[in-house]
This record gives sequence, C-alpha cells and structure tokens, in this order.
Amino acid sequence: MLALIAGVRLVIFKQAIDWLTVGLVIVAAVAAIAHRNAAASLEVRGRAEAESYARILRGLSRSVSAEAIVDAILDDLIDATAADHVVLVRRRPDAGALEATLVTKRSGVPHTSTALPLALLDVPPSAPSKAPTARLGAPVPVGPGVGPGLAAAAAPAARVRPPAAEFVLFGEHPAEDAPTSAEGAMTRPPVRVRVRRGVERRGSRRASDVGLVRTVLRRSAAESLALLTDLGIPVPDLVGARGSAKDSEVLARGPEAVVAERLAGRVQSAFGLSHTLTAPLRSGRRVIGAIVLSRRDRHSWSESARRLVRGAAHETAAALDRADSYREATAGASTDPLTGLPNRRYFDEYSALLAGRRRSGDAVAVLMIDIDKFKGLNDTYGHPVGDQVLRSVAGAITAAVRDEDVPARIGGEEFAVLLRNPGPAVALEVGERVRKAVRELDLGDLGVPGVSVSVGVANAIGPDEPIEALVDRADHALLRAKRAGRDRVIAG
Repeated sequence: MLALIAGVRLVIFKQAIDWLTVGLVIVAAVAAIAHRNAAASLEVRGRAEAESYARILRGLSRSVSAEAIVDAILDDLIDATAADHVVLVRRRPDAGALEATLVTKRSGVPHTSTALPLALLDVPPSAPSKAPTARLGAPVPVGPGVGPGLAAAAAPAARVRPPAAEFVLFGEHPAEDAPTSAEGAMTRPPVRVRVRRGVERRGSRRASDVGLVRTVLRRSAAESLALLTDLGIPVPDLVGARGSAKDSEVLARGPEAVVAERLAGRVQSAFGLSHTLTAPLRSGRRVIGAIVLSRRDRHSWSESARRLVRGAAHETAAALDRADSYREATAGASTDPLTGLPNRRYFDEYSALLAGRRRSGDAVAVLMIDIDKFKGLNDTYGHPVGDQVLRSVAGAITAAVRDEDVPARIGGEEFAVLLRNPGPAVALEVGERVRKAVRELDLGDLGVPGVSVSVGVANAIGPDEPIEALVDRADHALLRAKRAGRDRVIAG
C-alpha cells in the first residue's frame, strides 16, 4: 500500500519528496526480503545442526566399545562439518600408546590407523617466571657526563622526554663475541641511532589509516555479498568474505591447548593433513585424546562446525569412559549368567558413572519390574521352567526398551531399566510396552499359560537427585502396582 501511494504521488506531483519516498520504500522492501531469507536460512542451519548432533548422540549412546564409537561418530562429523578428514586420537587400553584413526570423506576408503607415543598427552610444566627486562629500543637520554653504564642504570627513567632526537639502543644487534652476562651488558658499546622527529609517528599513522581503509572496504564487500545471498542471488566468494583459516586451530586454552596442539601437529605429519580444527577429549581434568577435523578449503571453520566438534568431543570422551567402564565391568563378571542381562553390580556402577557425567539438562528415569506370582510358578512347574520364564521375560524387556536404555536383572524375579534422556511421558510409555510384551509371551512350549509383570516408574525431579533415590521411588511405585492388583504400570 505504501508503494502504491508513493507511486501515485510520484506520477501526479513529481516532487523530490516523492522520489525520496519511493527510494525508501524500495530499501524497506529489500531489507524485508533479505531479513526473511536470512531468518529462513538460519532456521534451516540450526535444524540441520541439531539433527546432526542428535545423530551423533544416538550413535554414541548405543556404542559399548571404542571401535563402535569410532564408527558411530566420525562419519557423522564429516557430513555435519563439511570436513574432508576426521581423526580420532584415543588411548588404547591394552597398550601404552595412542591410536589415531583416520576416516576420509571419499566412499569406499577404509579407516586408517597409526600409533602415536603416549607422551604426547603429558601436560607441559608451567613456564618459570622471568625477571622483568627492559624493552629493546627504550629511549634513554644521553648528555654530557653520562656514560653507557649510567645510561643503562637510568633505564627506568625512560619516560623523561629526551632533549634531542638521538637515542641509545642496547642489545639491538649484539655481536657474536659480545658478552652475555648482565655485567657484560652494562659495558656493551651503545648503538646510536638518529631519528627525525615525527617521521616514524607519521609513518605508523599512515599505515594504520591504510589498514583501516582496507578493513572497511573488505567488510563492506563482505556485507554486500551477504545481502545478495540473503536475497537469493548466488554469488561467488570473490573477496574472501569468510576469511582465511589458520593452518591449525585448537578449541582449548591453557595446558590443554598445548596438548591438543601437539596432537594436531603429529596427526598432520602422520597423515599429511592441513587446515585442522582440534578439540581435546577430557576425562576429569586430564586430556585423553582429541578429535581433529581437516579439509582442503582454506576458509575458516564455521561456528556451527566449532559447536559440533566441541559437543562431539565432550560426548565422545564420556562414551569412551563408558566403554572402559563396560569393559572393566564385563571382566569383573557383571553379566547375569541366566538371562544374559547386566547384573546388579553393573547397574550400580553404570548408575554411578552416569550420575558423575550428568549435565543440567539431562533427564533420567528408572523402571522397576517384577514378575507377578513367580514363587507360585516355581512351586507349580519347577525351577527349570522358572529359569526358562526368566529368560523369556528378559528377552521381552530388552526388545521393548529403547536402544539407549540399560536393562538389568537385579535379583530373583526383579528387573530394572535405566532410561537416558526420556521425555515427560516416555518412561510411562516404555513401561507399558514392557508390560504388554511380557503379557504377549507365548510360553505354551513350557506348559505355562502366561505371565504378567508389575512396573513402577520414577522420573528424576532434577539433575541433582541421586540415582539411588530415583530407584527407591520406582521401587515404592512397584509396591503400589502390586497392591493395586498387579499387571499394571504406576508412576511414583
């Protein structure tokens, strides 16, 4: 409507203000279209990033070995970050060395692994504090009766404006046979340099102005190309709007950055990579490896890629910890020999590990499951049949829960399931699936007409609630389900 009114006025009156109004309407229209396209593009990128991160989490949650973790994460990272190569550096538990596994973007190329020395993970000692030294080239006034020794002693008073444009520079270009001790430095012959006043200041100001103009022009060109892109006009990156990437970028600080940079350097030399982006894998306060992305494109990595590799590094470190815990728990006879499910020991160890890795937004739920009237079934059909029923119920529970959930037999005819990141109603839904799966078991070959289970459900109130308290609430809900008539699901 505004454009129509402005156009009518321009045809009728043809005044300067009408031309200005038409121009402003055009500017507003272009800005509105660019804003709409930019918002849509941002939404698409955000959705793609969230989906990529969700795929990585799903793959890691199902992985119980280091090899499965490598397969689960590296391919997804290549697709999500537009990298040409991804390298996972991790410590091999069975050897005193690091293993670097390379996955390339080209299909059909197998994974490549190489061993790296374990000493690369050593945290460098803190740099010793150095005594403050005078800056090279500090101006020192020289006058009658002021020798080199006195001039050096007067260095702290260098703020005094020199009476002439003549300065003495100590240590600017030392000779090969010049003394290196502090005492020798006091007797080193000075180097006299005459500088015309104002020339150096004007030169630095001129260079600063030229750099400012170049920055403004480059930024203006980049913003213009971005506006054309938001309007839907494809344009090439003619001015390097995104900037050139460093040869090695590390997403860490302090000693961790030194270790990560060291790992990235060895990975670059081992596989011939360049333009890398590295995120360290942390377990507690120590670095246990790194994820290294590489690509041939010299443009800097996007913020989306940085966020993804940070999150992937965090979750990969947690997954490797879980894999190590799983391997140790398995070696310690943590599997129930009758049903093949983890036993109470593994359930408690996994719960403790999960409690230590939980973040503020993580959700946890517990299902407590008990076979109804199992003692009477054992008395009627015998313990061998009872054992077969236990195996069948365990298989039904495993098939009914999600891939990321952890079922366990915690004793007798009682089972538990630890649910990771369930939604508000997911725990009840999983509990109902378990009840129906057990109810639909065909036990005719055993001569048993059928069995049922009672299920107690408890969702964590917050990230600070202990897992033990959650199990206790689920157990109380199970008792209420038993008293209410069995074969039902009750939330506690």
